[in-house]
Amino acid sequence: MNPSAPGLLNLAAYHFAPIAHPTPVAAALRTQAQALGIKGTVLVTPEGLNAFWAAPEAEAQAMLQALRDVPGFAALKAKASWSAACPFKRLKVKVKREMIRMNHPAIQPGQGRAPIVDAPTLQRWLDQGHDDQGRPVRMLDTRNAFEVAHGQFAGATHWGLGQFTEFPQAAQQHGHELAPYTVVSYCTGGIRCEKAALYMHTLGLTNVWQLEGGILEYLERTNGKHWQGNCFVFDERGTLNAELAPAASSANLANQVQS
Repeated sequence: MNPSAPGLLNLAAYHFAPIAHPTPVAAALRTQAQALGIKGTVLVTPEGLNAFWAAPEAEAQAMLQALRDVPGFAALKAKASWSAACPFKRLKVKVKREMIRMNHPAIQPGQGRAPIVDAPTLQRWLDQGHDDQGRPVRMLDTRNAFEVAHGQFAGATHWGLGQFTEFPQAAQQHGHELAPYTVVSYCTGGIRCEKAALYMHTLGLTNVWQLEGGILEYLERTNGKHWQGNCFVFDERGTLNAELAPAASSANLANQVQS
């Protein structure tokens, strides 16, 4: 355990890979999570797994291994933070149609991903003002407007989304404005920006990248430069600051519900 960290390890992980029979997979993961005393949410979908949970370090890591043991998910990666109290009230294991609803079945990251930029590389691009080919970089925020209001990358473009299902229409209306740039789509943990980048490619905007691991991984792997404000998360922590600790302004934010 990190000796300077509070007592509970918070992990968030997702991976796009096909699951032919989500219901029995969900049942098995529920049994394992209950045995470990896990609190949090596990989503099992035909397109992959998405989970976020908290527990003492040994149990949290054991749950991560249980997810990796699902066939096709050995490469699942997790983002970590610590908290003194559990930010989840209970365990929820759900079978859903999509990890995050977009209503575009042709967008399947498990069949091929958009180009990926990792956090240190993105920070270097933003420091120098352009990518490695000399093209100016524009950050594209794919989150809902109320999330953007808590924090965003400096100078980022966002389209005032009420929910992620609005992204395709917004991209059709405004995507041409981003044609001169190397675009990096981003979101909290990576799922929305994965789908968003692929959708942008279908519009002919092929110089669109996705930020690997989203905002959380960027803050974990860099000093947070170019990020302004806090990052909204969908648990009782409300928002996290650049050190991935609950922000002082987090009270009551967790009552907001994701569309």
